[in-house]
Amino acid sequence: MDFEIGYTSREITPWGGMVVLKQMLDKLGFSERIAQHPDMPIPGSNAGYDPATIIEAFTTSVWCGANRFLHTEVTRHDPAIARIFGWARTPGQDTYKRFFQKFSTASLHRVREHLYQWAFSKIKFDNYTLDCDSSILTRYGTGQQGAKKGYNPTKRGRLSHHPLIAFVSDVKMVANMWLRSGDTSSSNNFLAFLEDTLSKLRGKTVSLMRLDSGFCSEEIMSYLESKPMDYVIAARFYEPVQRVLKASQSWLRVDEGIEISEVQYKSPKWKQPRRLVMVRQRIADRPAAPGKMLRLFPDDDVVAGYRYTAYYTSLKLSAAEVWRIYRGRADAENRIKELKADFGFDSFNLRSFEGTEASLTFAMLAYNLMAMFRQFVLQSKTQHTLSTLRYKTFAIGAYFEKVKDKVILRLSLRMKRRAWFAGLWEEGKRQEIPWKMAIA
Repeated sequence: MDFEIGYTSREITPWGGMVVLKQMLDKLGFSERIAQHPDMPIPGSNAGYDPATIIEAFTTSVWCGANRFLHTEVTRHDPAIARIFGWARTPGQDTYKRFFQKFSTASLHRVREHLYQWAFSKIKFDNYTLDCDSSILTRYGTGQQGAKKGYNPTKRGRLSHHPLIAFVSDVKMVANMWLRSGDTSSSNNFLAFLEDTLSKLRGKTVSLMRLDSGFCSEEIMSYLESKPMDYVIAARFYEPVQRVLKASQSWLRVDEGIEISEVQYKSPKWKQPRRLVMVRQRIADRPAAPGKMLRLFPDDDVVAGYRYTAYYTSLKLSAAEVWRIYRGRADAENRIKELKADFGFDSFNLRSFEGTEASLTFAMLAYNLMAMFRQFVLQSKTQHTLSTLRYKTFAIGAYFEKVKDKVILRLSLRMKRRAWFAGLWEEGKRQEIPWKMAIA
């Protein structure tokens, strides 16, 4: 190696591209409208950080790659990024932990409702599709409140939390999140969660609910039937349902190896029949097809050649269209994977239950803000994950320079990429808020 090393006191950041997110936060009025909520914990001394700085610095740390509290130190020691966002001082991991653990159940409920209502008030789009799902967050420490043994298919016997999450499919945003103890079932307290979610979406229309088989119960279907919304819910493969699937003779071919049928099905425990859309896929033609085997009939060669799925629905659309609509629910699983991989959903946790739920609430806020950025600023046809955007858009070396009376943020970009970034900057300035969603 034929060179020497030297040093500079110039404030240089590897995250110069974050300036476009700061531009968006300013246009949203983020600090004024969100962080100054009356239920936000206040510092215990004059030297403490104000809530606006704590929340903005935490979300920025997540965007820069922090998925646990220790990783937030990456922004604490970056004076240039502090200057971009206007922080006099940057909090460290202990500040975030103390802040989140100051929330009570009641204060967090009010702050959370405010955060979600504020986020969706910025979008001029209505008539939402709501997907709800649960997830398993495995815990490895000890003494974490609510971490209990329950269903955990990947880490059997481990302690876990079992949160509920609601997604608005149309804008790929989180509409609600409740943390629950690890020994709860998927549908436990679901109706209260749904009421809370609809309250957070006050002023918006939810016209369709999609749920997996973990939420398949007459109680939930009856509740949804009392609301002005339709539903598609994956059926549980109880014995009577398997017999209905085997007995069906009216299968309609919709694609190579895919057939569909429907019946009016009434469980002995139900008060009324419901529409059941049934799909079977030939394993020989589609070896990777999703679905279940009909285990009641292991000796039936015809049945053994297919995988089956079934859905209860209140929709009046064709059976094939109902199936296609439900398939869109798979994106909720992709959102959960991204939350875990890029937003610390399974790794921001504290000893207190309220502290953990608070930290995850603000991780959801970071996710929603990033979803807004992708949808309304980038306007890309491809919904890149945060990990992709981090190195495609945000990881740009930069430093501040004063030229006469003007402060300039110098970005280290090749000539071909300068026009792209300039266009992104101008698009951010041009966008009017609330945003109007473009529907193809």
